[in-house]
Amino acid sequence: MPPAASPRRSPWPRVLFGAVAATILVVVGVAVWSPREPRIPIPDGVPPVPGTAVPAIDVDAPGRTADQLRDWAAPQAEALGIPRTALEAYGHAAAVLAAARPGCGLAWTTLAGIGSVESRHGRYNGAAIAPDGRVDPPIRGVPLDGGPGLAEIRDTDGGRLDGDPVLDRAVGPMQFIPETWSRWGVDANGDGIADPDNIDDAALSAGRYLCDRGGDLTTAEGWTRALMAYNLSGEYLALVRDRAAAYGVGRQP
Repeated sequence: MPPAASPRRSPWPRVLFGAVAATILVVVGVAVWSPREPRIPIPDGVPPVPGTAVPAIDVDAPGRTADQLRDWAAPQAEALGIPRTALEAYGHAAAVLAAARPGCGLAWTTLAGIGSVESRHGRYNGAAIAPDGRVDPPIRGVPLDGGPGLAEIRDTDGGRLDGDPVLDRAVGPMQFIPETWSRWGVDANGDGIADPDNIDDAALSAGRYLCDRGGDLTTAEGWTRALMAYNLSGEYLALVRDRAAAYGVGRQP
């Protein structure tokens, strides 16, 4: 997970004072003629709020055990703007880790925040998620050549996962570096293959990594440590936090 590139600076401060009076008039007019309920506020602080509780499931059942969360995911997927299969994967990862690593306290909202930032929940550049969690076409990051905002990581897998025999590229919906995947990748959908291009496998693998790096993710220190290990960028951490917090109160970011 390389550091994210810094976003381009917005030009809005340079034009703010020239437009503020007109903006106030427009906003007041809209408020008078089109009253509406305020949006649900996003809570401050870390860790982000955990969101709707994930029901108990049999994580040892055969096949794709994330399917057991269909009734949990379906009613909220559209409201959150998350594909149902992806939401099932995030909830499933949280449920598995609640059983395997009860001291971690990873919430599905954190995984959803990461999935949103990294790949739009497996939909980046026209990709889509199949019912078994497979993301197609596979999502690949840019070559990690040490350019602006990027680490330089020479090839670690002979191009086996990322298709690049010279430089590493982040792979899959949770954007794992091949070397990191070789250590943390795990099969989560019961097909016997740890596949970074499968949202189930990628979400659970990301959760394992976060728990190991952060320890107790119910604390501000643990959550921050975990996210900074995932991507050493304060801007990245803030963006994930904001999106996770929005999901926690039932809002699209």
